[in-house]
Amino acid sequence: MTHISRKDFLKHSLLFAGYLAAAPALAQAGNTKKSLLLRSSWQVENIGDIGHTPGVLALIEKYLPHVNVRLWPDSVKSGVEEMLMARFPKLKILKSADDKQKALSECDFFLHGSGPSLVGRNEMLLWKKTGKPYGIYGITFPGNYGFQAQDRNYNPLDLELINNASFAYFRDSVSLEFAKQIGAKCPVMGFCPDGAFAVDVRNDKAADLFLKQHALETGKFVCVIPQLRFSPWWEIPSKQLPVNQEKHAWNEKMKEHDNQPIRNAIIEVVRQTDLKVLIVPENETQIRIGKEMLYDPLPADVKARVIWRDTYWLTDEAVSTYARSAGLFGLEMHSPIMCIALGVPAIVCRFTEQTSKGYMWQDIGLKEWLFDMDSKEDVARIVPTVLNMVKNPTASKEKVKKAQKLVAQYQKDTMKVLGGSLKG
Repeated sequence: MTHISRKDFLKHSLLFAGYLAAAPALAQAGNTKKSLLLRSSWQVENIGDIGHTPGVLALIEKYLPHVNVRLWPDSVKSGVEEMLMARFPKLKILKSADDKQKALSECDFFLHGSGPSLVGRNEMLLWKKTGKPYGIYGITFPGNYGFQAQDRNYNPLDLELINNASFAYFRDSVSLEFAKQIGAKCPVMGFCPDGAFAVDVRNDKAADLFLKQHALETGKFVCVIPQLRFSPWWEIPSKQLPVNQEKHAWNEKMKEHDNQPIRNAIIEVVRQTDLKVLIVPENETQIRIGKEMLYDPLPADVKARVIWRDTYWLTDEAVSTYARSAGLFGLEMHSPIMCIALGVPAIVCRFTEQTSKGYMWQDIGLKEWLFDMDSKEDVARIVPTVLNMVKNPTASKEKVKKAQKLVAQYQKDTMKVLGGSLKG
């Protein structure tokens, strides 16, 4: 698999040096105010999908403070709207058809936020009719794999939208290479980390209360996340989805194969260190999965120092909890992203069905902490790598700092490109 090396990164920066020189941050453009329409917030049942939005908003606030942002969400229910407004009180969230029509008419630029694919394709097509510029910020492409990587079927409309964008950034190098292979020719096209790397929403009160209730001390526990090959969204009543029998059968076949190494790592962490373990969900379905696959089968001596979180939470409480942890490992992507943003070590275990998003870990210099669950060699290294991560916190945090530095540089450069697109 291809990856973004430091050399490639510097080359990328030089390629756009002239562009960036002509596109200073909008913050320096006097009193001129621009209005940006952010298409994001794909669902509320996943703290990662929630996290894209406050992450991108935080970047815009930092680098383009004079920009007014309107958010076009799929959903901000279940407390997400309140969380966003508490952090970004000037944010306008589109709720009605009239709100959306006004945004299409009045906003200067359309930004498609980070996501598993070009999720906002339909809204981007509406925007394209206005003739105004738009950009794509940190997606996996084409996303939404089937059972094999070769199932990467893309919508021809996506290629057209990419080619006509002011810029198109992909959150993993595999997606970037795929776009190039099928003929993507956007004038500014490259890698940028997922927007969730910039998440800074917090709920310290809720996190501290939970930790106190379960006798968890700051720096004395690690977080763990389970997963199945396909998230069983049909288990969530609000989704009102029929059971996908083919995916359910595959989940059942692979669940022990995938979660046993994670469970083994829990056992060894408890037996070889003084750390406790907190099993947490990244999406709502993982509450049940965590109990079945990780907690219930544990030996009694281990279970005594393991806590299973039996309720879902929002991104702000999760961030505050991860900030107090000694690290995280498991079968998910966005909780590790939030951890790295906080300076907390995190290991990603992935499989093909999750698309190529996991490869952003090697793109930011964390290849040693990325594992392919379909590789026997990789699976064999999970337990010793987890133990090495938690037993050597100083070295682990140094590794995180290097990744943070690279992420921050990408964020700064891509925000300059956005600023230039708005100004132009």
